Amino acid sequence: MKTMLDERAKTLLKTLVERYIADGQPVGSRTLSRASGLELSPATIRNVMADLEELGLIASPHTSAGRVPTARGYRLFVDTMLTAQPLSLDSATNEATLPPDQPQRVIANAAQLLSSLSSFVGVVTAPRKPSVFHHIEFMRLSEKRVLVIIVAPDGDVQNRVIFTARDHSQGELVEATNYINAHYAGLSIEEVRERLKREVDALRGETAALMQAAVQAGSEAIADSQDQLGISGERNLLTVQDFSSDMGSLRKLFDLFEQKTQLMRLLEVSSRAEGVRIYIGGESMVVPYEELSVVSAPYVVDGQVVGTLGVIGPTRMAYDRMIQIVDITSRLVSNALSQK
Repeated sequence: MKTMLDERAKTLLKTLVERYIADGQPVGSRTLSRASGLELSPATIRNVMADLEELGLIASPHTSAGRVPTARGYRLFVDTMLTAQPLSLDSATNEATLPPDQPQRVIANAAQLLSSLSSFVGVVTAPRKPSVFHHIEFMRLSEKRVLVIIVAPDGDVQNRVIFTARDHSQGELVEATNYINAHYAGLSIEEVRERLKREVDALRGETAALMQAAVQAGSEAIADSQDQLGISGERNLLTVQDFSSDMGSLRKLFDLFEQKTQLMRLLEVSSRAEGVRIYIGGESMVVPYEELSVVSAPYVVDGQVVGTLGVIGPTRMAYDRMIQIVDITSRLVSNALSQK
């Protein structure tokens, strides 16, 4: 944003945003005069505020003579005026260990940690992983129903039930299991799919059919595992002054958390950025809500970005604190998932 302001206007805008974040009340010229430390007359302050309003950086609610920041004003504040204070999270973060257990538990614990530290909503995407299988197994359930067990190199297990064209004995399924693990283990699902196209004629019909079904099941299982999203603290928004009086906004927000698709898209975009990203008041078309801000950051495993996490709350949030909460949690998740 290329909005040119003189130092006086920058100081007053910074003070106004900080006071509004702290108090949640429109800020008047008298408050600005005291809080800014500038020796300015009330008339001069009113003139500067009128200029800021004309630039779309602040707005005047109908019920008050004071002013509040707009999304554009928050953006300018975050980009050019934000001063990070040392975060007093020592006790919380010292206790906030994420044991390197199953990735799903790490994700759930991280979402809860983000929520408890921020008092807003914590979101974490499940780590993306290569579609490689270490071991595959077929188990007969009943006539023409087979359980496919797919084990990834990191020990993650996915199960899928497939329906076969004809009934298979457990002996046939064991034979197919042994053949697949001997010839294809360690390859990605896509590599297996390509080899199957070339080798299908050389395989026994039953084995080829089972392998094709296993490849399809594996693709679906990996897609499902990568669409997982940990969310915690939605109910915190019920106590946020900015939302609690507007049931329409609350309904839209809870729809967002329920559907998850838009959030996944936003966090996917965030994973391509370095460090912490901030989306303010509908800037992102993915989450087009004026009242909402998202502070997000990618997390890495063994040097590779594999997922994203963040805090979702009102535009009136303490951005310096949220940036540090997200950054700290990102490092905790990275450390936990790299200790395999």
